[in-house]
Amino acid sequence: MKSGTSRGGPASSPEPPEVWMRGPVPGIPPLLQPAAHALLQSLEEVRRIVTPLSPEELWARPGGVASVGFHVRHAAGSLDRLFTYARGEALSAEQRAFLESEGEPGSPPAGAAEQVAAFAAQVERALAQLRETPEPTLLEPRGVGRRQLPSTVIGLLFHAAEHTQRHVGQIVTTARIAGRVE
Repeated sequence: MKSGTSRGGPASSPEPPEVWMRGPVPGIPPLLQPAAHALLQSLEEVRRIVTPLSPEELWARPGGVASVGFHVRHAAGSLDRLFTYARGEALSAEQRAFLESEGEPGSPPAGAAEQVAAFAAQVERALAQLRETPEPTLLEPRGVGRRQLPSTVIGLLFHAAEHTQRHVGQIVTTARIAGRVE
């Protein structure tokens, strides 16, 4: 938790409080505020951690773990897929192809700016969908994947937000292992 201090000592400049402590996100229904806060916090952290990485650092796999680049692409892709299911839609061929390529850096390898921009765009699309989600639909059932595993609109939206945060945690850890984060 950020509080204007860093590891017990005063910070050189106070950081803003975490997103959830800044008040409601305009236009987001009250029951979906926690999901919006989680996504916006994730976006801030991805921008802070990923932006300074070189392509080599972005796609490095220290100790054989998944790369930062993979986690950024997977977080964006899974957010897209889970929000698609929340709308009651099936995945497109493009979404399935993206899923298959999430771990590929490309040739030449995708850079940090491109990855951050793609993640930011997906978070903005997710926030737009949250704004358009009527609260009375939150308990409607939704099927997930080809097997149509049972969920609800709210279950998918919240899982998408917490899944994104899990991958952002892995981004921070992997970048730290690579020596790029304080």
